[in-house]
Amino acid sequence: MSHSMNALMCVCVCVCVCVQIVGNGSEQQLQQELEDVLMDPSVTELVDGPDHLGGVEHDEPSDLSPGTPVPDEDSVVFSKLTYLGCASVNAPRSEVEALRMVSILRSQCQMPLDVSLSVPGVSEGTVRLLDPQTSTEIANYPIYKILFCVRGHDGTPESDCIAFTESHYNSEIFRIHVFRCEIQEAVSRILYSFATAFRRSANKAPLAAKAPPLTPDSDVFTFTVSLEIKEDDGKGTFSAVSKDKDRQSFKLRPGMDKKIVIYVQQTSNKELAIERCFGLLLSPGKNVKNSDMHLLDLESMGKSSDGKSYIITGSWNPNTPQFHAVNEETPKDKFMYMTTAVDLVITEVEEPVRFLLETRVRVCSPNERLFWPFSKRSYTESFYLKLRPVRTSSNTERKSNSDTLYEVVSLESETERERRKTTATFESLSFSLTVLPDNDEPLLSGSGDVSKECGEKILETWGDLLSKWHLNLAVRPKQLPALVRNGVPEALRGEVWQLLAGCHNNDHLVEEYRTLITKESPQDSAITRDINRTFPAHDYFKDTGGDGQDSLYKICKAYSVYDEEIGYCQGQSFLAAVLLLHMPEEQAFSVLVKIMFEYGLRELFKQNFEDLHCKFFQLERLMQECIPDLYAHFLDLGLEAHMYASQWFLTLFTAKFPLYMVFHIIDLLLCEGISVIFNVALALLKTSKDDLLQTDFEGALKFFRVPVPKRYRSEENAKKLMELACSMKVTSHKLKKYEKEYHTIREQQEQQEAPIERYERENRRLQEANMRLEQENDDLAHELVSSKIALRKDLDNAEEKSDALNKELLITKQKLVESEDEKRRLEEESAQLKEMCRRELDKSESEIKKNGSIIGEYKQQLNVVISRLVVKSVFVQMKVEGCEKCSILFSKEGRLKVVSARKEGSEEDTDEEKEALKNQLREMELELAQTKLQLVEAECKIQDLEHHLGLALNEVQAAKKTWFNRTLSSIKTVTGAQGKESV
Repeated sequence: MSHSMNALMCVCVCVCVCVQIVGNGSEQQLQQELEDVLMDPSVTELVDGPDHLGGVEHDEPSDLSPGTPVPDEDSVVFSKLTYLGCASVNAPRSEVEALRMVSILRSQCQMPLDVSLSVPGVSEGTVRLLDPQTSTEIANYPIYKILFCVRGHDGTPESDCIAFTESHYNSEIFRIHVFRCEIQEAVSRILYSFATAFRRSANKAPLAAKAPPLTPDSDVFTFTVSLEIKEDDGKGTFSAVSKDKDRQSFKLRPGMDKKIVIYVQQTSNKELAIERCFGLLLSPGKNVKNSDMHLLDLESMGKSSDGKSYIITGSWNPNTPQFHAVNEETPKDKFMYMTTAVDLVITEVEEPVRFLLETRVRVCSPNERLFWPFSKRSYTESFYLKLRPVRTSSNTERKSNSDTLYEVVSLESETERERRKTTATFESLSFSLTVLPDNDEPLLSGSGDVSKECGEKILETWGDLLSKWHLNLAVRPKQLPALVRNGVPEALRGEVWQLLAGCHNNDHLVEEYRTLITKESPQDSAITRDINRTFPAHDYFKDTGGDGQDSLYKICKAYSVYDEEIGYCQGQSFLAAVLLLHMPEEQAFSVLVKIMFEYGLRELFKQNFEDLHCKFFQLERLMQECIPDLYAHFLDLGLEAHMYASQWFLTLFTAKFPLYMVFHIIDLLLCEGISVIFNVALALLKTSKDDLLQTDFEGALKFFRVPVPKRYRSEENAKKLMELACSMKVTSHKLKKYEKEYHTIREQQEQQEAPIERYERENRRLQEANMRLEQENDDLAHELVSSKIALRKDLDNAEEKSDALNKELLITKQKLVESEDEKRRLEEESAQLKEMCRRELDKSESEIKKNGSIIGEYKQQLNVVISRLVVKSVFVQMKVEGCEKCSILFSKEGRLKVVSARKEGSEEDTDEEKEALKNQLREMELELAQTKLQLVEAECKIQDLEHHLGLALNEVQAAKKTWFNRTLSSIKTVTGAQGKESV
């Protein structure tokens, strides 16, 4: 084999290795793909033969030595290299982007630096830049941070160059480092050394790029889902199709019946039981909506023979219209995407779980050989299912004996995780580069502070305007546009924006928003991916899972469900974030809907961006009119408007420009409409004209990306720019004129096409429209059937409810009749009771009068007796006092005196007199006792009569207060209840 042939084979092998790195970006997949190449004997001879590549022994480096081992590390040192510089790249795994940057740096490098490059042989090693004279380290990059390696193509000036990309700060910023080799053959050896490091990384540390092993107590359950496609081989059996090694795409044949086989296996945490599969879906393309997925016929489902996997098989007929896109032969240099979804019912999980696989496919010619001896035939993706236990009552029916029931928190694939995964902090180079300096980084979105301070006079003017405006919200004040051109005060922006958008009375949208956030969005993964990239420089949005990101996610999700035709589009998150900084999320959602529907932004995403291309054409025509020299310069460079102005139109300048300028642009947009974008774009071009006239194609793009946004971090510069934008005259008449011109040119271009090409394109468009209409028709038919079923069900329920209400009405009427009868009966009883009470009252009053007369008579008699006793007592006393003998024996009070001895000289009484006096005394005492007894009896009689009188009065009062009142109350209660029932 000749030296040239060996070199050619080496180039082919290394290009193959490079393509594999480009295609996957996964170390485990790289290991499997490299095995077929690296284990080939011819390849082994080639890479081990130093004579063909200019290598020498490891222990004796020389000028021609492309590889020398480092004593303290398993690595290979390459000398005779020149460092050309580094630059930021947006697509770190894109070969096209990498080669473009290699070409730029090689042609523009003015101060190259001689270095040596040390490439490790293990995954734990570090790529080092060394000083070739002193072997001191200049910079280092851990191998795990290197994402991609590429060499220049043969036959191009870059054939002696090699480059690698590595992460810088976070997943949004990446750098590419470019080297030129003095010995061109060393390029292949360097590339092979990188491939070896990656291969050993896959062998020795297969879990390096994955999350650490999960413990049984973790809330994350890991699944591996594999996809296999089988085709009818014409012999009555189905065989698995192979995968293209270069592009990792399934190689299909048109018109052949196929089968989809899904293997699901849980790899971590407590085992969950897969109960069944209730849907296997397929659709051409990626990031497809749920409504675009097509259900396949399930043939079988169940566990594998070893019990480790759950296998689902479905039949796929590619000849149906909905699969037309993946049934036509694909050009050899292209491929397409296909999305497969499987819906599983897991016993311990409340809701179904959907695993979504996006794979590349290529429809080959029927004559092309498709079955390679050792090619891979399946696509495997890892999924991380995060679950949260939920409480269930003891009487809840369970499907298994498990004690825990889960609800889904999130489901993320390994691909999605890698996209958002951030890496360690970049260690800067210790030397400066003149080509692209280190500070040449784009401005992060959400940068810039906006002060809420405002002059008192301006606030008074706005206060007067708002007061008048609130009196008639349907009419904007005349002085409003002039005030808005100077900028709305930051403290008033929330209120003014809602009034300008007509969202001051948006209760229906607020209520709808609260319903929308509870629904599932088909673009949830895209929304979640963009949330972390939106305004990372702003404190409110920079924390993952914080309040800002949570509100932003809910708004974007709600809009994607609200507007199913457009759904979520990149750029919406930036506009929603601007609104969230000034108002609650419900009002922000309302204003976002208004801007999308009524300010023309929604149209930019429809009809394959046809309206957006029209906007670019209008901008170029305005440039030709206002800035002709810059327009001519862009024509010479081949720089078209869509290359630098796409983000301006799709995000309304919110993605990269400072917040002070962004807020002012939204002020003008809501006041004057989407034509403001042209004003601002022309102002940016006009202020940057002198700088842009000095740039080439790449320099112009770089200038738009970095210096232009940074220039307006100064509030004064931004204010001058907005003044210039407001002074630009872009009339609606002029825009309509350019729009008409654009459509005329488009029609002429279509007419100039070959008839066959035009008809084929029109046919494809009509087929797509037909497929879309058929799908819409199916959806509408399904919706109609569902609506009819729902209406029939509602009608049945209404009829049942009507019958029940009629029965209740009849019962109520019967109760009303009975109540009216009861009412009449109670009224009669009430009248009888009133009469009875009246009679009893009259009787009681007559008894009271009678008892009163009796008491009066008793009192009169008692007074007579007492007067008689008093007279008798007085008479007796007078009689006693008149008798000399008796007066001695009695005192003035009538009491008998006790005489101890007789006075001397008194005469001795006779026995007869004494006896007579004693008798008389006894009679008087007896009479007195009888009088007292009569007095006591009279008093007792009086008390008894008074007692009877009191009882009679109490009975009368009780009859009046209780019995009669209670009867009347019951009558009133009954009559009142009957009146309510009748109503």
